[in-house]
Amino acid sequence: MLEGPNGQGKTNFLEACYLACTLRPLRAQRLAELVNFGADAARVTAQFEMRGGDRAVEIEIAQGRRVARLDGKPLRDPDELFRELAVVAFTPDDLSLVRAGPDLRRRLLDRAVQNRHPAQLSDARDYLRALKSRNELLRQGAPDALREAFDGPLAQVGARIRLRREEILRELSPFAERAFSQVARGEATLALSYQVAGGDLQPIVGESESALSARLAQGLSARLSRDRLRGFTSVGPHADDLSISLGEKPARAFASQGQARAIVLAFKIGEIENLRAQQGRAPLLLLDDVSSELDPERNAFLMRSLAALAGQVLLTTTDADHLVGALRDARGEAGDVRLYQVRAGRIQAG
Repeated sequence: MLEGPNGQGKTNFLEACYLACTLRPLRAQRLAELVNFGADAARVTAQFEMRGGDRAVEIEIAQGRRVARLDGKPLRDPDELFRELAVVAFTPDDLSLVRAGPDLRRRLLDRAVQNRHPAQLSDARDYLRALKSRNELLRQGAPDALREAFDGPLAQVGARIRLRREEILRELSPFAERAFSQVARGEATLALSYQVAGGDLQPIVGESESALSARLAQGLSARLSRDRLRGFTSVGPHADDLSISLGEKPARAFASQGQARAIVLAFKIGEIENLRAQQGRAPLLLLDDVSSELDPERNAFLMRSLAALAGQVLLTTTDADHLVGALRDARGEAGDVRLYQVRAGRIQAG
């Protein structure tokens, strides 16, 4: 547990942990934002206990580019790292995603997918490169032959990305729905589903990757005239959404603030429980001052969940006494909680 006033560097520590586990920022939008003002580069080093023994991860960011090393050697295959690590992060930004635009909900879903399927990261990079090129050609009014060179990769990689999203949603939904029923106590039931951009591209249970790729290719062709006018591609996983409902009502329009926060909390608990069920171990859990954003009842539920989690949890707070007390109430003791003070970017035992 990291305690300290705001602006002392607590979130930066969690950002470094998340980067070491995923090679991606936690709250920053771009890698360049992780470099301190006036500095040329940022460097993160971490030591992990893995099934094959201790492994050292080093990541350097300079000029917007990232270089990763595992045990001193360049990390050419991210799967080598990700198949051993799973991390679930919970930040105050997440609490707004129910009412926010679809970008945040896609990000929530993709983070869950990457924990289960490490190849998602490289596929997402390939997909975004092809999407950017296709959009640029649409805006330029380029010949069909040039544009079509990117339609195939978009459909093929897009099918893999979307099928993994649908799979992870099927897996974690029962855990999340149960968690919501426990914290909501009789309120409307939670329902999560995959919402596809394009009315003729709805999910088909048991659909193969090749069949979905063919449907996505048809969707790209069917919307070509519209996409040319607007200058961007309107079909594919980049345009899809996570649909969240309470009973028959869309949560985005009808959920109260408390319900919206309970939904996100339930999703995170569902992700953790699913990873434990699928991989046989709990993920690393990072919580950035989330406790202060929850009401007492939901905070108590979170503490009970943490107390039952057989894994490592790193959390930040401005009030350690409050959290230790909540953990003691949930667990009966809090002797295994290690407290550290953060002041001016330095961490020391509390």
